[in-house]
Amino acid sequence: MSKPAHCRIFSVANQKGGVGKTTTAVNLGTALAAVGKRVLLIDLDAQGNASTGLGVFAEDREFTSYHVLIGEIPLAEAIVPTSVKGMDLCPASEDLSGADLDLADVSRRAHRLADALAAGEVPVQDRYDYILMDCPPSLSIVTINSMVASTGVIVPLQCEFYALEGLSQLIKTVRRVKSTLNPTLEIQGVVLTMYDSRNNLSAQVADDVRAHLGKIVYETKIPRNVRISEAPSHGKPALLYDHSCAGSQAYIHLASELLRREQDALAA
Repeated sequence: MSKPAHCRIFSVANQKGGVGKTTTAVNLGTALAAVGKRVLLIDLDAQGNASTGLGVFAEDREFTSYHVLIGEIPLAEAIVPTSVKGMDLCPASEDLSGADLDLADVSRRAHRLADALAAGEVPVQDRYDYILMDCPPSLSIVTINSMVASTGVIVPLQCEFYALEGLSQLIKTVRRVKSTLNPTLEIQGVVLTMYDSRNNLSAQVADDVRAHLGKIVYETKIPRNVRISEAPSHGKPALLYDHSCAGSQAYIHLASELLRREQDALAA
C-alpha cells in the first residue's frame, strides 16, 4: 500500500528510554507546523507523554492509537486537534503495553498502522505533509508497525558514554523491516540530544557518533535545557512555552535541516 509522494511519515525511535524521543517528536512537529506544514503526531508509547505534552490528558482521550491498532475504530476517529496550529494528535493509552499479546494472532499484524493510514475515501496520510510517530522504548510489535508505515526513522541519541550501545540493534531492525516488510524504509537521520557544551564528554560522544555514522547524523544538536524539561508539565511544546530558549531554537534549526534533507532527496 503506497504512501502519497507529498506525505512523509517518520518513526521517532530508539529502544533506549530517556533519550528525548517524545521531546523530539513533539517539538519537531511543532516546528514543522510553525512553517506551515500540516502535521499529525501519533503517540504510540503507553506512557502517553507526547499526548500530555500537547495538552491532551488521559481523561480527555476517548479513542487512542491502541483502538486503531486493534481495529476497533478508523484512525480518523482517534485524531484530535492540539493547541499547536496545523498540528493534530492521535493520543496514546496504557493499553498499548499489551499490544504484543493483543495482536499475536491478528492477520497482517505488522501492517495494522500502515493499513489504517491508507484506509478510507480520503486516507489520513493524504491529509498531512508530515506524520511523526512517537515510538515506545522497545522494539515491540508497536514499533514494527510504526516502521512498516514509515518512509523513514529519526533516531534521537543522547550524548552520553553508552550512546552507541544498542543503536546497532535498532539499525539491524530497520534493515530487517526494510528487507522484509517495507522496502522504502530508511534512517532519515540521527539527532544528538541532551548536548552539554560545557562537558567534554558531550563533544567526544558527538565526534564518535559522527565517525561511526557519518552524514546521517544531523548537524543540529539539541542542548540540555531547563525550559524544554519544564514545558510538558504545562501541557505545551517548548516552542510555545518559551520560543526563545536554546532548546526551542535548536528544534527550529532541526526542522530546517530536515526540510533541506527532504528537498535534496527529491532533487537527487
